Amino acid sequence: MTPRSRRPVAGHGRLHRPGAWGQLLKMFGIAAVVVLVSGVAVASYVAYDLGQTFSDKAVALDGDESVPPDIGAIEGGVNLLLVGSDACEEDFKADFGDRCSDPENGGERNDTNLVLHISDSPRRVTVVTFPRDLMIAIPSCTDADGNASEERSKEALNMAIGIGGPKNGLACVARAITKVSGLDIQFAAKVTWGGVMKITDAIGGVDVCVANGISDPDNTQLELAPGTHTLQGYWALQFLRVRHGVGDNGDLSRGSNQQVYMSSLARKMMSKEVLGNPGTLLRLANTVMSNVTPSAKLTSPTLLVQIALAMKDVPLDQVNFVNYPVLDDPDNPGVRVVPDLESADQLWAALAANQPIQVTGQRDAVVSATETATDPPADAPADASTTPAPGASAGPVALPQNISGQSAAQQTCSNGNGTAG
Repeated sequence: MTPRSRRPVAGHGRLHRPGAWGQLLKMFGIAAVVVLVSGVAVASYVAYDLGQTFSDKAVALDGDESVPPDIGAIEGGVNLLLVGSDACEEDFKADFGDRCSDPENGGERNDTNLVLHISDSPRRVTVVTFPRDLMIAIPSCTDADGNASEERSKEALNMAIGIGGPKNGLACVARAITKVSGLDIQFAAKVTWGGVMKITDAIGGVDVCVANGISDPDNTQLELAPGTHTLQGYWALQFLRVRHGVGDNGDLSRGSNQQVYMSSLARKMMSKEVLGNPGTLLRLANTVMSNVTPSAKLTSPTLLVQIALAMKDVPLDQVNFVNYPVLDDPDNPGVRVVPDLESADQLWAALAANQPIQVTGQRDAVVSATETATDPPADAPADASTTPAPGASAGPVALPQNISGQSAAQQTCSNGNGTAG
């Protein structure tokens, strides 16, 4: 792989009073909630915890206003949509060839569509990946000028952001996901290619395991020999984008490949390397703030911390990444897919009942690495965090084979198509 010069990440400015602490909470909160979909679980809580330590030593002065009460975890469940946009930003156009230089490839598409579901107590986290080539009904969406689009009975999911336009594209994607899943999407955020590159730079890269090697010279130019690689910036993005070099060379394989990255990122973000380094956390928070477009409610510092607190103690084996189940599109087999509603209903039912899930399917784009230290022995007693609530099922719900994925505790490798190296 040809080394690529790193682009500078967004630097952090001075925190000005008044409202400096609220701004800091806001930065860490967005980092936690948005990037958690890719692995950040507790950055908001770190900022909140630091604030509590600081305030414990406070001395009251005459005329001091009362401070807000302690912030607790958000009540109930949460559904947060994260959209990865392929918008051609001016600073990065040269990196993506025909995608950004050919007029026929114009427009913005939502190439990555993830829903983060946080259950009510006992807390569990499930991240559902919806493929971009999923053919679904897209409801009418209103653009910034007030013009309503016609409802489309069958359209590729990745067209939704363009239908809504620059101002309302994220809302249009949320409507489409709600229609196909029945989920109430309360919050959403969008990150661009450039944002992904800067965020991975901010944390010093992510280690990914590659089996058989990855070779994609004609598209992403990604060439990775078998082994573990630390990917940053541009190459981290290309790893997330690659599909012709893994599995069956399709969009579904890319989704599974992304889960290898996300589970590794989750483990890194919860390590001392990141959580134990205030400088890294602040750099991450600033970078996320500069490169993520949130829905209106996600700009509330208090809400962001509440969401982060709900996730901070969830064990890795209860953080699951799953692929939305699909079938071949009879109108375009081998290219497009349609929802497997029967399998999907079983997933939604398990999440609605707050039952632990067991992923039984795995796509050929991913292979298992080794047993992880976080996996409990077979004869170990159940952890309290995974003990079902009264009236709940005694064990995890085995999802249908057509729902593939993994937990953040599992170490997996991308199953590449092989390289000369």
